[in-house]
Amino acid sequence: MAGLAAGVAPAAAAQTTGFRSRRIVVTVRGSGPDVLLLPGLASTPDVWRRTADRLEGRRRLHLVSIRGFGPLAADANADGAISGAVAAEVRRYMREQRLARPAVIGHSMGGQIALRVAADAGAGVDRVMTVDASPFFPALISPRATVGDVEPIAQVAYQALQFLGDQALQTRGRDMGLDLGGAADALFGRLGWQGGDRRVLAQALYEVMTLDLRPRLADIGAPVTVVYGWSADERSPRARADGLFREAFARLPHPADFQRIEGAEHMVMIDQPVRFAAALDRFLS
Repeated sequence: MAGLAAGVAPAAAAQTTGFRSRRIVVTVRGSGPDVLLLPGLASTPDVWRRTADRLEGRRRLHLVSIRGFGPLAADANADGAISGAVAAEVRRYMREQRLARPAVIGHSMGGQIALRVAADAGAGVDRVMTVDASPFFPALISPRATVGDVEPIAQVAYQALQFLGDQALQTRGRDMGLDLGGAADALFGRLGWQGGDRRVLAQALYEVMTLDLRPRLADIGAPVTVVYGWSADERSPRARADGLFREAFARLPHPADFQRIEGAEHMVMIDQPVRFAAALDRFLS
């Protein structure tokens, strides 16, 4: 999409922090209260371009890149689990840079990482926004789904992506007759956006499909805002989003603020930038 190709910012606009990690790279823009922005699967901070442009004069933005997504070499993410290790590195970054209770915003897989960071950081996080993310993605397809139910599908997806590539993954999904509704964009439809290392993408996809963070929701004391795409058309899978997202986040100790964005699919901030900007302003106010 054209919105992704434009890039997050000219290189001169970014500040270096001196932080070194084999799993993430962080660039900083602007000044003010701290906000961390986490991208989703196969994405880079390019997805936050419009958001960063709007907020730069009001917030200090910490744009996180995950090694192995986009042009970055995989480094330590080439082996083993990714999501938990990346969340730990984000926490280390927060400590070493002495961030004062930042807001944490994550899209898709980045939303799961944001929930991990908030659960582990306690009072160290001021507030959390997830953008079309769920603590357990299969619950957006079927609320009664379990890790065991989705494990065989996740294994096929892992093998198809690692050994055959993006197009094969989409083809295998269709061949298996997977009815993923609105979640199809997140899991099968758009992995080629910014690409990356196949080993990292395959492992990250497997984790997105099988990771169940619902038991960790009880550890999150910070207020949570849940943003997601929605449709008034009853023929669209997005028409069911309200109930599915509310059930997915039901274990939070304090009820989440649910913000549906009409007309958006998975890439909410790109699909409906004006409506997303309004939700973001409410979140940060």
